[in-house]
Amino acid sequence: MVSIEGLNKHFGSLHVLKDIDLQVAPGEVVVIIGASGSGKSTLIRCVNGLEQFQKGQIEVDGNLLKPDGKAGGALQKIRTEVGMVFQQFNLFPHLSVLDNVTLAPMRVRNASRAEAERTAERLLERVGIADQARKHPAQLSGGQQQRVALARALAMEPRLMLFDEPTSALDPEMIGEVLDAMRELARDGMTMMIVTHEMTFAREVADRVIYIHKGEITEQGTPEQVFDNPRNERTQSFLARVLTR
Repeated sequence: MVSIEGLNKHFGSLHVLKDIDLQVAPGEVVVIIGASGSGKSTLIRCVNGLEQFQKGQIEVDGNLLKPDGKAGGALQKIRTEVGMVFQQFNLFPHLSVLDNVTLAPMRVRNASRAEAERTAERLLERVGIADQARKHPAQLSGGQQQRVALARALAMEPRLMLFDEPTSALDPEMIGEVLDAMRELARDGMTMMIVTHEMTFAREVADRVIYIHKGEITEQGTPEQVFDNPRNERTQSFLARVLTR
């Protein structure tokens, strides 16, 4: 589903991603961990073209991204097939929950309003907030808003879902709501790349855990391999800090 080869990304003189090679199989859940500033979020933002890169290539479901935004029609194709949930909810505040979820299918996929609303109602039910469909984002809790954002991404029927620390802006009691919805996606076989600091969740849902340190993948393996028997000293040090909090 995703093939990344020799990926290098710079922000000016700062070398953020260094020779990243990574493949993600259909149906695989890959969780990306590492300290803040290690390049995790930049990596997944490169996958759907939100960040340009300077060297290497990324292929998503047969669509090729090349350095410096040279993708032709591939970028638009990727963005219709890849859903993304951000740290912040990025909902349209002037639209109802239902309209937030129906907007993209109607504008991008030319779905009729009736069809888009049927899909939205089904997805809002799936993420547990069907009763909030007529409300506006400001009337919802943070956990509810993030589940709306998840339903909105799913409304485009993506083949790949990207999550950029989707619980980091939530109060602790709301985190479980969002993680439960993501667990359901994993059980259903959705291909997912997840950046998170929720280590218990990562251990539970990941098929593979990737540890990034200063822009490099320094360790990867099953959750058991990475969490229980990390080989790299940097991984050991990172886990010793985060698992004892």
